[in-house]
Amino acid sequence: MAESRRFKGRSTTAVHSGEPSPSRGEAVTPIFQTSTFYFPTEDPSTWEGKVPEGSYIYTRWGNPTIRAAEDKLAALEGSERGLLFSSGMAAITSAILSFVGKGDHIVSVEDIYGGTFSFLRSELPRMGVEVTFVDSTDTGAMERAIRPNTKLLYLESPTNPLLKLVDIRAAARVARAKGIKSLIDSTFATPINQRPIDLGVDLVAHSCTKYLNGHSDLIAGAVLGGKEDIEAISKRRILFGGSMDPLGAFLLIRGLKTLAVRMERHNLNGLRLAGFLESHRGVERVHYPGLSSHPQHSLAESQMSGFGGMVSFEVRGGRRAAERALRSFQVVKRATSLGGVDSLASMPLNSSHSSLSPQERERLGIHDQLIRLSAGIEDAEDLEDDLDQALS
Repeated sequence: MAESRRFKGRSTTAVHSGEPSPSRGEAVTPIFQTSTFYFPTEDPSTWEGKVPEGSYIYTRWGNPTIRAAEDKLAALEGSERGLLFSSGMAAITSAILSFVGKGDHIVSVEDIYGGTFSFLRSELPRMGVEVTFVDSTDTGAMERAIRPNTKLLYLESPTNPLLKLVDIRAAARVARAKGIKSLIDSTFATPINQRPIDLGVDLVAHSCTKYLNGHSDLIAGAVLGGKEDIEAISKRRILFGGSMDPLGAFLLIRGLKTLAVRMERHNLNGLRLAGFLESHRGVERVHYPGLSSHPQHSLAESQMSGFGGMVSFEVRGGRRAAERALRSFQVVKRATSLGGVDSLASMPLNSSHSSLSPQERERLGIHDQLIRLSAGIEDAEDLEDDLDQALS
């Protein structure tokens, strides 16, 4: 079992929380690379369908290394429990399907990750679930869209890729007042910059592939929340099979230990590069909540403790100019994904939001000349030089 001790600081929490008591004096959480375990009792019928706390029978159901990572992440997020999955999409889809079924309705913000949008728009209707999309910045629209059969309010903040914000406190109040669950994708913020559960949200999802692991060498996802909700989602994880593997959990634990110090650099670089791009002659517009020019800057200050390393900007000259800039980067890597120590850049039109039609992207404000930059932990001067030469 993991230690339940709480620490004052986020970095101490990242390093020490969730660490199981050493069985042989190990200083690092071991990798329990096993598919199965001995039965913890001679009479499995006494389990009544539930594995006793602290016991394991099969890694698809649970594993000590995976549980250590879950407990560490739950401590960082301020939640009762956490569940890890084989990907962010496995986490999000399993969580959603735990609370909706045929005949139910979901209200979702429209500015969300492209994979999630496709699932909500295309897959759920095939299962008899209706989805209404609303503006992420309009809490009133969220409330008006709720029906008697609405079961879930789905949020994302900051949004991908335009970094719009949901008023998380207000949205959570609406969900509570209407008696429905609220689930937010907080991947861009991480628990270091934003803690939605403290703001009233029921469940938080993360793509652990991104900042939480931080080294672009792992695919994983997580859902965190209250014990009862997590128990319900755990049953779907077992049935759907989207469980994480022990080696992946070990890599995530290693990444989480440096999360707080990495986010300090991501926050600094993100803010500095956003300011640099805003004044660059080759850039038409910058999207970054840490800039005073961002229309929701005051909201960002009220619900975030840092603004992150994600910066989206529109290149002057249209799509061809943006593609030329992307090909010209020398330090920044031309790749999808985000949140790693290396700076990465991509164009949403052919990566994260390629499943949307050009008309849908245009309606959402995702223009063809938009570049999404994930500022890494390199020296800001080198990143500025690289952006300047690429845009010039």
